[in-house]
Amino acid sequence: MKKIKLVWQEYNIGMKGERYMLATIYNFQDFKENLYKAGMSTGGVNNEGVFSLCDYYGDTIQWHTEDADTDPWEWRMRVLNEETDIAYGKFFFKKSGYITREWYPYFYAVRRGDRELEEEYENGNISLFARKIYRLLTEYKELPLHLIKQYGGFSAEDKARFDAAMTELQMKFYITMCGRARKTSKAGEEYGWSSTVFCLTEDFFGKEIIKEALKIKPDDAYEKIYQWINRLNAGANPKKVSKFIKG
Repeated sequence: MKKIKLVWQEYNIGMKGERYMLATIYNFQDFKENLYKAGMSTGGVNNEGVFSLCDYYGDTIQWHTEDADTDPWEWRMRVLNEETDIAYGKFFFKKSGYITREWYPYFYAVRRGDRELEEEYENGNISLFARKIYRLLTEYKELPLHLIKQYGGFSAEDKARFDAAMTELQMKFYITMCGRARKTSKAGEEYGWSSTVFCLTEDFFGKEIIKEALKIKPDDAYEKIYQWINRLNAGANPKKVSKFIKG
């Protein structure tokens, strides 16, 4: 990955008028501080011309080293395990991203609003696989990916449709990632690679955030996010920004 050494870059970006700074990121603590200030970020290097904190990574950041402090791949689960007000999932361009609790109601208002999944399914806006997955999580509250496949009876031949449904549910703010877990043998022993755990959106942040979102008009939420991104990245591609917000 190309390393970018950045000096401090100043923005008047506080939601309440605070003067914030986004700084070069050298470790997980730096990442968290910048994320709370920015409120949102794509998860990878490719920001689709919108905004990514990857552009602020310093020369100590290395992907896939398994170093919890300097490997961004490890930070995905750290924010879910250690923080209570950061969501991580496939939110932007059908790829991973972060949204803080402060901004989550605005995205929720745009992407989902007061729409319920069963009604959306009946209207042809939600796939059959997505409905099946959502019902499983409604019943079990939390499930790792391998158990969603097992309990739902999804086969290897279903992989493409299953993966699309998982992304669909995250992009439309019905489910979200909430941790990871390993498979368990009949003897109760863990084995194999960790599997991502999912839950319903309202079970992740709580119903209070849903109430907040329902008070926000979708057009107002869209405009607020749009203006904010323009402050984070004045050169952002307008069409990409719109897709970033609407999903």
